[in-house]
Amino acid sequence: MPTLTYIEAISRAMWEEMERDPTVFLIGEDIGVYGGAFKATKGFLQHFGEERVIDSVLSEAAIIGAAAGAAVVGMRPIVEIQFADFVSCGFNQIITNCAKIHYRWNLSVPMVIRLPNGGYIRGGPYHSASTEAWFHHFPGLKLVAPSTPSDAKGLMKAAVRDNNPVLFFESKYLYRRIKGEVPEGEHVVPIGTADVKRAGSDIALITYGSTVHFSLEAAQVLAKEDGVEVLVLDLRTLVPIDQAAILDAVRATGKVLIVHEDNVTGGIGGEIAALIADRAFAYLDAPIRRLGALDVPVPFAPTLEDFVLPNTQKIMNALRELAAY
Repeated sequence: MPTLTYIEAISRAMWEEMERDPTVFLIGEDIGVYGGAFKATKGFLQHFGEERVIDSVLSEAAIIGAAAGAAVVGMRPIVEIQFADFVSCGFNQIITNCAKIHYRWNLSVPMVIRLPNGGYIRGGPYHSASTEAWFHHFPGLKLVAPSTPSDAKGLMKAAVRDNNPVLFFESKYLYRRIKGEVPEGEHVVPIGTADVKRAGSDIALITYGSTVHFSLEAAQVLAKEDGVEVLVLDLRTLVPIDQAAILDAVRATGKVLIVHEDNVTGGIGGEIAALIADRAFAYLDAPIRRLGALDVPVPFAPTLEDFVLPNTQKIMNALRELAAY
């Protein structure tokens, strides 16, 4: 299997899906000649032509609205939003239209919205937001957040083929930092399935996206230095969430730490904690712990960004507190 970066895997999946299905097309700002803000679509215009690689106007509302209209009449658009922060300009199209078209008219809306998400890139408060919780509340949307190149390719293929609007949260931090073997050809990861990235019997660490890798680093240190074995569950999909995998992890360990890059307050971790308290309370040997970003915009200064966002050391500290409880 070839070794690809995280962004190469996403690009490879889109390329293969466009080759497989002529109804798949791309639309977004600067995705043609320029190849996209992060070069995910470099070379696509030359190969597929401007009818299938559409450089749009600078309007997220127009981009998402046009894609939704195309999806309703049988096309399968892949939208690129340059930074997830900017999706707020197209929020009404997603929530009022995309999420409700099937309910209102019994029509399929097969579209993917790519959202380069999160911080750790020294991008400041306007280019570093984690936006997944904004959409977690609205029925009609599927949300995926892969953490590895293999999952990124497999979930992108699944998203393109799904008949619902799928918001695809890509960690900018992982784009070129993470490499891994990626199956060639027909590699599809089903939406709605979590994955145990590390087995363990003492603490269940439930996470997704960028913090999967910090969590794995912390778990390795605890095993070596403290003899504490941490199970790391990568959710991969946020809607629909894999409740069975979450509850199995809790029952296997009795202690839970939920980690995500997004702010703790209002984050998806709160819903996971509520699920565990409701369905697996009897298995808990300690309070459910959550770890995420501080409740402030992501700062531009590197030292402040490091202070605000979760990292390996913060996760290790939280795990040790749980282990000692």
